[in-house]
Amino acid sequence: MFRSNNIVARIFQRQICTPAPGTSVHCARRFYENLVPSFTLYDVECPDHSFRKFTDDGQYLISFSRNNQDLIVYRPTWLSFSCKEEDCDAHDLPSKARRFESFFTQLYSVSLASCNEQICKDFFLYMDSNQYGLFATTSTVQSQDAPTTGGAIPGFPSVEKITFHLLRLEDGVILDEKVFHNDFVNLAHNMGVFLYDDLLAIVSLRYQTVHILQIRDSGNLVDVRAIGAYCHEDDELFLNSNAQCMAFPDKSKLHQLPQTHVQNGLHHSQPNLDESFLSGIKQRLLSFIFRRIWNEEKDPTLRVQCLKKKFYFHFQDYVDLIIWKVQFLDRHHLLIKFGSVEGVVQGARNADHFPAFFAVYNMETTEIVAFYQNSAEDLYHLFEQYCDHFHSTSRNSLYMNFISSHSNNIHALEQLRSMKNKANSSSQFVKKMLGSLPFSCQSQSPSPYFDQSLFRFDEKLISATDRHKPSTDHPIKFILRRPPCSLKFKIKLGPEAGSVDGRTKKFSSFLFHPFLPLALSIQHTFLFSQPSVVNIHFRR
Repeated sequence: MFRSNNIVARIFQRQICTPAPGTSVHCARRFYENLVPSFTLYDVECPDHSFRKFTDDGQYLISFSRNNQDLIVYRPTWLSFSCKEEDCDAHDLPSKARRFESFFTQLYSVSLASCNEQICKDFFLYMDSNQYGLFATTSTVQSQDAPTTGGAIPGFPSVEKITFHLLRLEDGVILDEKVFHNDFVNLAHNMGVFLYDDLLAIVSLRYQTVHILQIRDSGNLVDVRAIGAYCHEDDELFLNSNAQCMAFPDKSKLHQLPQTHVQNGLHHSQPNLDESFLSGIKQRLLSFIFRRIWNEEKDPTLRVQCLKKKFYFHFQDYVDLIIWKVQFLDRHHLLIKFGSVEGVVQGARNADHFPAFFAVYNMETTEIVAFYQNSAEDLYHLFEQYCDHFHSTSRNSLYMNFISSHSNNIHALEQLRSMKNKANSSSQFVKKMLGSLPFSCQSQSPSPYFDQSLFRFDEKLISATDRHKPSTDHPIKFILRRPPCSLKFKIKLGPEAGSVDGRTKKFSSFLFHPFLPLALSIQHTFLFSQPSVVNIHFRR
C-alpha cells in the first residue's frame, strides 16, 4: 500500500487510499516501521524486582519481589518532562526523567505467598476479557521419593502444596484459589497450565489427571471435569457399583453367611480398582489404536498378523505412556502429548530423544479422534501449513492474532524450509519441530517489532518466545524487510554486557510492550546476590 518510507507521506496516502479487504490491520502495522524504540536509558534506577511480562493488552507490567513473596503491579505510562531549550532532542534527559518511575506507576503490592511458600515467578496467565491474572505459589517442602499412594506415578517429586490464585488486576483483589496437595504441576513457562477463553486446563503429572476448570465472570474457579482415571463424571460411581457386584455375585446368599464372614468378604474380596483397571484415558487410547489397526486390513489372517506386530508387541509400551503436556485446540478438543516418565524427568532439552505421541481428545464424547507419533510426516505437514491452529488464542485477544508463524508469514516459512534442507536426518528434524507441541500458553510476545513481515533480526539473540537469551557484546539489530532494508533500531545491553570478567555468566530477558515503542532489556547473573541491570528502550 505505502510507496514511501516517509511517515508524513504514509499518513496522506492512508487518507486517500483504501487497503484491500482484510488487510487494514496489517497496513496499519506498517507504521511501526517508522515508530521504533530509538533511544535507550542504561542501568535505570528501579526497584530490585523480578519483572515477568506485560499483559497482552498492555495495561499492566507484572513483577515479583526478590524473595518471591509479593506481587507488584505497575501501569505503563509515557515519559513526560519539561524542557526550556529550543531543541530538546539535542539535550540529555533530566535526571528525574531517567528513573523507572517516569515510565511506570506502581498500582499496588499484594502478598501472595506465606512464610513457607514462594511465588513461581515463571508462571503467569492473563484473561484479558475480565483483566484477571492467574498466579501460582508452591510450598518450599518437596519430596523426591514420596510414596506413590492413591494412584501416583513414581519418578515425580511431590510438592506439599500448590496454590493457584485468581486476581483482579485492576485493584489486586484475590477472587478465588485452587489448591493441590502432594502433587506436581510443571509451572515453568506455563507448561503445565493452559488457558483458552474462560477454560483452564491444569495437568497433574504425579496423578496423571487433566483438571478442567472454568473461570466465571464473578471470579470463581469452578471444577468442570477431571480427565485421567475417569473420563465421564459417573465413571467412578459405575465402577464402584460393579466392584460390589463382583464381590457378591449372588446377593440372595448373603444372609446365609456369618456376620464376621460378610465383613471379611467386604474387606478382602472387593477388587482394587487401581490395580484391576487401566485409567480411563489410557483405555480410550488403546481402543483407538486397536480399532485403527483393525480397520487397516480387511483379510482376517493379515489383520491378526498386523495386530500382533503393531499392537500386541507394543502393548506394554502403550500402557506405560504418561501424559506430558496438554493444550486446548478449541473448547471441545485437547491436544495431549504422551511419553515416558524418563522423558519428563530429563527435561525439554532431550525431549526429542525419547519416543512421544500426540493424541487429539474430544472432551464431550470422551473419544480419541487422532493419534500420531512424534516422527509422523503427516502431523508435521499439518504443523507446517496450519501452525496458527495450534496457537489457539482467546477470541477476545486482539494483539495475539498477529504473531508471526510459518503458516502466515512467508519469511518464517522460508526459514523453516531452509532448516529442513540443512538437516542431516528428516526424521530427527520432524521430531525436533514437533517437540514444541503442545505450545505453552501465552508464551509469545505480540509486539509488532517481532513481526517478521516488518523486521528481520537474529532469533538466536532475541525472539518473540518468552525465554532467556545469552547476553552479547554486540547490539541486536532490527532491519527492515522491505527495501531499502535499512537498519531501523538496535537493542544494546549497555556497557555492562560482555564485561572483561568472564567468570560471571550473564543472560538476558526482553519485555516488549504489545503496541507501544517501549521495551525492557534485563541482564541477569547466576549469582543471586547481584541485582539485575534494567535498560529501557523507547521512542524519544
